[in-house]
Amino acid sequence: MNAAPLPRPTLRPPPAFLGRRGQILLGALVAVAMTLVSLVDVVAAERTIVDASGRSVTVGDARRIVTIGGDVTETVYALGAADRVVARDQTSVYPPAVFEKPDVGYMRALSAEGVLSVAPDLILAAEGAGPEATLDILKSAAVPIVFVPKGETPAGAAAKIRLIAAALGLEEKGAALAGSVEADFEAVEAAIAKLPPESRKRVVFLLSFQGGKPLAAGSGTAADAMIGLAGGVNPLHEIAGYRPAAEEAIAAAAPDVVLMMTRGAEDAPKAEEIFAAPAFAATPAARSQALIVMDAALLNFGPRAAAAARDLAHRLYPDLALPTLAAGR
Repeated sequence: MNAAPLPRPTLRPPPAFLGRRGQILLGALVAVAMTLVSLVDVVAAERTIVDASGRSVTVGDARRIVTIGGDVTETVYALGAADRVVARDQTSVYPPAVFEKPDVGYMRALSAEGVLSVAPDLILAAEGAGPEATLDILKSAAVPIVFVPKGETPAGAAAKIRLIAAALGLEEKGAALAGSVEADFEAVEAAIAKLPPESRKRVVFLLSFQGGKPLAAGSGTAADAMIGLAGGVNPLHEIAGYRPAAEEAIAAAAPDVVLMMTRGAEDAPKAEEIFAAPAFAATPAARSQALIVMDAALLNFGPRAAAAARDLAHRLYPDLALPTLAAGR
């Protein structure tokens, strides 16, 4: 927690009885005092953060922040620091107020010039931002850059919030928000534990379905983690990362539900298009037209992550008693 700034001296005219030399001396002493107070404020504002890459980064007052990554931006807003954000990347789509901020490009295709053009005094970047050439330039710039871990577990989401809060000097708010998210995850987990193993649905997540070619989620992905947190089973867990899935693999997976993500109603996937494709036509999901579409909170593992797990669980198991959550709304 940062030390409170010291009160600044109030400038008043030197008393006349001091004489000219006394007035000059007093004025000099006041100037020195103000300089010392300013230096104390700067030192008090500075803090050292160990980021996701293991780097120790010294952060100052951080009044002009560029946020890169939807989870990063959402967390900064949830901590009440929206007024300090001067720009964000294209994956930052929540809350809607983020669209008032300048856009510095897609998080994996950033330009150093674009990021630095808004004169930030701190860059908060999600792990996986890039390209490397841009990151190298940003690391060598005078502006501190803090890399934020993916945190695709309940504990990881809470740690991410605490790290961002520490970088902003908002440790108390970060601890409160992280604690609320942890409690919400625990409440969802307790409800999911009541599901019999045989009733758990097989859920395939599609990152995209362009040209009828499914790009599906395997292990080590945020989608795989979220499916498990919501009580589902990912039948493609044996593959790693996001991979094109062959028709035979989808048929063998026999999903009960297909899960996708949208950034707006205009690009929402349509069940008739998905289930008309040969890869899905014979699956249990096609027979019941079971397509679930959710927003970016599904994969962000930010402040709304526990709420996303709860919402997905409700969509999968409408009769399951689920808790009312405190955070992420």
